[in-house]
Amino acid sequence: MTREEIMQIIEDENIQFFRLQFVDIFGFMKNVAIPQSQIEKALDGDMMFDGSSIDGFVRIDESDMYLKPDYDTFTVLPWRNKEGIAAARIICDVYKSDGSPFEGCPRVNLKRVLAEAKELGYTMNVGTEAEFFLFEKDENGCATTITNDVAGYFSLDPEDTGNDCRREIIETLEKMGFEIEASHHEVAEGQHEINFKYADALTAADNTVTFKWVVKSIASKYGLHATFMPKPIFGINGSGMHTNQSLFNADGTNAFFDESAPLQLSKIAYAYIAGSLKHARAFAAVTNPLVNSYKRLVPGYEAPVYCAWSASNRSALVRIPAARGLSTRTEIRCPDPTCNPYLALAMMLNSGLDGVKNNLTPPAEVKRDIFKMTAAEMEEEGIAVLPASLQEAVEELKASELAKDTLGEHIFGKYIEAKEKEWDSYRTAVTEWELDEYLSIY
Repeated sequence: MTREEIMQIIEDENIQFFRLQFVDIFGFMKNVAIPQSQIEKALDGDMMFDGSSIDGFVRIDESDMYLKPDYDTFTVLPWRNKEGIAAARIICDVYKSDGSPFEGCPRVNLKRVLAEAKELGYTMNVGTEAEFFLFEKDENGCATTITNDVAGYFSLDPEDTGNDCRREIIETLEKMGFEIEASHHEVAEGQHEINFKYADALTAADNTVTFKWVVKSIASKYGLHATFMPKPIFGINGSGMHTNQSLFNADGTNAFFDESAPLQLSKIAYAYIAGSLKHARAFAAVTNPLVNSYKRLVPGYEAPVYCAWSASNRSALVRIPAARGLSTRTEIRCPDPTCNPYLALAMMLNSGLDGVKNNLTPPAEVKRDIFKMTAAEMEEEGIAVLPASLQEAVEELKASELAKDTLGEHIFGKYIEAKEKEWDSYRTAVTEWELDEYLSIY
């Protein structure tokens, strides 16, 4: 999309308000809202904001930063049209006052990693599957964990009372240019999934943060609270963000597909799988960034905790979906939807590419249900286990040279600092579990 096309849409749609959006290093969407009179200035990349107010960005003495819009991300906001007055948004890269890209901007960082992959001859395509819960709000409008339905996997009306909300989410996304492939009720009560078409990695990351924003906005219209928290309720399935990924060659062919090879997977695909498994414990702190993330990553709830791969086994970390040809891909099943997709995709891409560059060979495919294997059997198969806590994951991240190179010095340091602080806050908190277990008997 060009600047001229955007200005024409602004005139045709009577857009009076404009949101310049970007994300911080934790994946939270931020925005600067401006009136129509400032739109041309914004499109020229001349809008300044205070970067010192954003977690993980810069110090107070180096705070002036600019928002450089990506014209291709411009879209009208369907739910913000009131009495013929509309609003729109555009996603921006963060730049420093000297005109150079800010290394602490996750979108800028992903662009850097993708450019390095392109030098090797590859582009990355990604499809994310972010699950979420719809919960009721209390009389004060605060979120609860009370679900508004009693439906199960693939249930239909009338059990799935979140259906109307989910339908409007889909309609809104389609108006914003998403190609929706499927939607359904998930395994747990109140849990949902909406799948949209894969895209290049940068667009996929943009789409993922946009998707989460739309889901929360439309759910609020229905008096519901949408949450992407990985494990909001003990004893039932948590929410994941299975991430389908593939490498494409410069000629548009899928680098993972080889019709004559076993499972029709190319050497590049096997090497990519090997790299993904090699670095899985290191990228977990990015793909699964919360204390709560590791309440989901436990055996028994379909969440993968074992570093293995399979063409059919859903207990493995890396699964190979059945589709072949242009659709040949790996599915990494550990990420959850609270991750910053720009950082998570950068980490998963460079992990896989490490396998490609070094011609790594993955371990044998695991066809057995790993959840039923003994520790000795897993050790014999060479199956590692993902970190069991955020603390363990952060220690793995700190020790990874690949992570440091992938995230860059700024993001790497700020991210670890914040996650260590989060863990320490959790470690020192007195929880309801402790009170229930100990208060009356000690």
